[in-house]
Amino acid sequence: MSIYYIDNQWISLNDFENVIASNCQVELSESAKEAIIKCRSYLDEKIANSDQLIYGINTGFGSLCNTAISASDLGKLQRNLVISHACGMGAEIPCEIIKRILLLKAIGLAHGNSGVDVLTVERLLFFYNNDILPLVFELGSLGASGDLAPLAHISLGLIGEGEVYYKGVKMPSKELHHQLGISPLVLQSKEGLALLNGTQFMSAYASYAVYHCSKMWLKFNKIAALSLDAFDGRKEPFQSNVNEIRNQVGQIEVAAYFRLILEGSELLNRTKTHVQDPYSFRCIPQVHGASKDVFDHCAKIVEREINAVTDNPTIFPDDDDVVSAGNFHGQPLALSLDFLAIALAELGSISERRTYKLIGGSRGLPAFLTANPGLNSGLMIVHYACASIVSQNKQLCTPASVDSIDSSNGQEDHVSMGANAATKLFRIIDNCYSIMGIELLNSVQAIEFRRPLVSSPVLEQLVSDFRDDVDRLEEDRALFTDMQLAKNFVINTMKL
Repeated sequence: MSIYYIDNQWISLNDFENVIASNCQVELSESAKEAIIKCRSYLDEKIANSDQLIYGINTGFGSLCNTAISASDLGKLQRNLVISHACGMGAEIPCEIIKRILLLKAIGLAHGNSGVDVLTVERLLFFYNNDILPLVFELGSLGASGDLAPLAHISLGLIGEGEVYYKGVKMPSKELHHQLGISPLVLQSKEGLALLNGTQFMSAYASYAVYHCSKMWLKFNKIAALSLDAFDGRKEPFQSNVNEIRNQVGQIEVAAYFRLILEGSELLNRTKTHVQDPYSFRCIPQVHGASKDVFDHCAKIVEREINAVTDNPTIFPDDDDVVSAGNFHGQPLALSLDFLAIALAELGSISERRTYKLIGGSRGLPAFLTANPGLNSGLMIVHYACASIVSQNKQLCTPASVDSIDSSNGQEDHVSMGANAATKLFRIIDNCYSIMGIELLNSVQAIEFRRPLVSSPVLEQLVSDFRDDVDRLEEDRALFTDMQLAKNFVINTMKL
């Protein structure tokens, strides 16, 4: 099995996704181990030879930052921190997000600025490599001081507390350790704080979102192109000249993609009787392009974050400096997660409008895309469902990052709420896959009323592939199955 080494190199989002997808083993390089050991040795010496109060190392936490802790209690302090902060509630988060958290936490601690022991980072990687996934819950993080509650639940598994999934079975962490013949971690000074402080819950969701948004953008474009042909749309809005004078990068990219993917379409090139199309078709470059620009911007922010040190205090052995600062504050991610949510929801919103136009009984298409409307309702209520999903997305797009709440006796008096932004975005991603499936269901049904004329070779292949999974609607049937099949096709089968 191949091995990926964490060597404190810059990890691109593409590299990160390739590691996640490949299921390769991840290990620390020798130079990463040396950096971790150097920092730990420095911290041990600092504690032994100084009476200085260092936040979270020989003091209490939060508003208890001025309470000194005796040297004999430093390990217990860290264990108490983990146990007391594991206060998550709500639904369990998906296993694929937990795997990302484990890997991101190991990457962050490997830089050698956190004061943890090598064994602690290696135990995180042991969990990652063996699909040992601690139970983590959606609610509990304020997105500042790091993702305290969810990262505490991750850490519970390391010290033999809480519950984990192993080989798909939920069990107490103590039972897992007994089964595998390994001892739970015994935390040293600073280690609990290093594990809990950090933005890895938000970063895990953000990396997942950026990955999916890039794929979904291409799929939204491809489905929209099929809808354009099915609606007998015009090609002029996609010309290079009209888009290039706007000077917006995403818009120019969308128009070029549409010209390419629609090449050879008989439907697009036939004489039109209408002068222009509704905005949901005519303004695809402007709307889809704006979302692409957001995705590209947010990807840069997220890539910086997965390569960052975000716990606190931060240790600089070469400078003999231990700094209590605020790298755990999730504001960069919170803003980006909200921005991604808005940009993605807008793709879903304009998609729903195209679906609405396709079922409207105009431009030679039958009402609700059924050959015998009246007796049959066709795709009428499929659109209702789509409208419901789009409306929920709008509600979920209320930004979390503009909210804050005073916590920890006023010591933590401004927080990012990035964790709530993350879990909202996760729902929007799933909703948008449903919206895409519904538009595709409608556009394929509509294009078949245009026969014998055909679309482009690329889009006709999409129609053919889709019909392998979902049958043409000849007369009314229960369509919830078709809708789920369409969604699954978009997620798992549809070619980019």
